[in-house]
Amino acid sequence: MIRKATVKDVETIYHLLTDFAAEGYLLSRPLSKLYDNIRNFSVYVDEPGGKVLGCCALAICWKDLAEIRSLAVRADSWGRGIGKQLVEKCMAEAGEFEIRKVFVLTYKVDFFARFGFSVIDKNELPIKIWSDCITCVKFPDCDETAMAKTIE
Repeated sequence: MIRKATVKDVETIYHLLTDFAAEGYLLSRPLSKLYDNIRNFSVYVDEPGGKVLGCCALAICWKDLAEIRSLAVRADSWGRGIGKQLVEKCMAEAGEFEIRKVFVLTYKVDFFARFGFSVIDKNELPIKIWSDCITCVKFPDCDETAMAKTIE
């Protein structure tokens, strides 16, 4: 089951993201930023235990642009389609907000290509670059791949 995250989920999300960052799958997020942005997150919860197995966020950047970020699934739950369901949830949510373009910065190009995302030049995302990327420890030498999909 997928539901919107709550403040009670923040520490679990933080540990999921920290584990994924340690493996080089994504960039970590400070705990304070997770609290700031908890409304952007959805979590996949197992039934009936209620344990969070995965998370993903949709961050709206501009009137027609949003980012899927912080996608992580517990390693012991891989292969169950949880990541796919979380991405689909974010895409549906983007549609509800009438967002025309969704992008990701990722190390998992093949995964997002399955959803119709295409590789783009990071220079196509100036709002992202100057809002988040400029404060990243990897700026200006980002090694993530930018991908985008237009929603019709």
